[in-house]
Amino acid sequence: MSKNKGRSLKQDNLAVTAVALQDHILHDLQLRNLSAADHSKTKVQKRESRSKSLKRNTKAIIDTGLKKTIQGPKVEDPEKEYVLDPKPPPLTLAQKLGLFEPPPPPLSSGEWEKVKQRSILQGDSVQPCPVCKEEFELRPQVLLSCSHVFHRACLQAFEKFANKKTCPLCRRNQYQTRVIHDGARLFKIKCATRIQACWRGHVVRKWYQDLRRKVPPKDAKMRRKFFEEKFTEISHRILCSYSTDIEDLFQEIDHCLAINRSVLQQLEDWCGHELTEEDWEKIQTQALHRETYECPICLTPLPASSDGHQDLSGTHCGQPSRETVLLSCSHVFHHTCLLALEEFSLGDSSPFHACPLCRSCYQKKILEC
Repeated sequence: MSKNKGRSLKQDNLAVTAVALQDHILHDLQLRNLSAADHSKTKVQKRESRSKSLKRNTKAIIDTGLKKTIQGPKVEDPEKEYVLDPKPPPLTLAQKLGLFEPPPPPLSSGEWEKVKQRSILQGDSVQPCPVCKEEFELRPQVLLSCSHVFHRACLQAFEKFANKKTCPLCRRNQYQTRVIHDGARLFKIKCATRIQACWRGHVVRKWYQDLRRKVPPKDAKMRRKFFEEKFTEISHRILCSYSTDIEDLFQEIDHCLAINRSVLQQLEDWCGHELTEEDWEKIQTQALHRETYECPICLTPLPASSDGHQDLSGTHCGQPSRETVLLSCSHVFHHTCLLALEEFSLGDSSPFHACPLCRSCYQKKILEC
């Protein structure tokens, strides 16, 4: 009898162990305890639990007639970190019998801080997500208790595909999950740095363009091109500042030509008038009163009489000398000197030669010996 009882106890223990193992495997394969489970299901569960608690805690409200302060919905901090795992499931029969280790207890805030520091030292948030190989940017990010970081959607897809709660990198089972925002913060800093770099580059390029417009380069070709552009710009501004009315321009040209013609006609009339002998005598008398003893051109003495006065007869102390010429402006020169000066003055033509002293048009008369 005792032997039969021992066998029956062993069989019962084996049956219990088999049932416990089967129950633990079924619970382990279920998705209801995954950390990245569908958020809508967890919301429905929370709503059901809240409705039950409200039904239990319902109390009668007395209307006092006073105005009630309406409180708006609380705005949660978008950068607040929180644990994503639900409450740990109850222990299975296999865990109670010691066949499997029970799940670890939830990590405290200090332990989560150590895990996060370890992840920062590894640079997981700087590198792309190990599952999709893309940057975290502003998408939801999760930190596992094994210090590895993933996209929340990527971890959820991996858990559904693997049908168990295992880290994609280190294969750790039954990890805990925490929502963090390190990737989003680093992405914002990176975007701000790019914006600042673009703005500084724009400022430097604008400053360099202004410098190129004002300071001429040292290279010969570029320096020539710089001054050509400056000259073109100045010419364009001058042309734009003046009136481009062709009719007014032609009227002004015609008016200037008419004035020039009148002046030239008066000059021709005055120079073309021939002087009489009486006029030449008056001019000769005026020349004697000037008491000029040297030719203003060659600075040699003009013919003079024995009493020391100027001799306009063409002889000097009884000896012949160079011919003298009397101009209508009463100035006296050597004839040869005046001819040489007239030949030298290529721009002028008779009768528009100008006197070397008073710069007036003249008529000349050679004094006879």
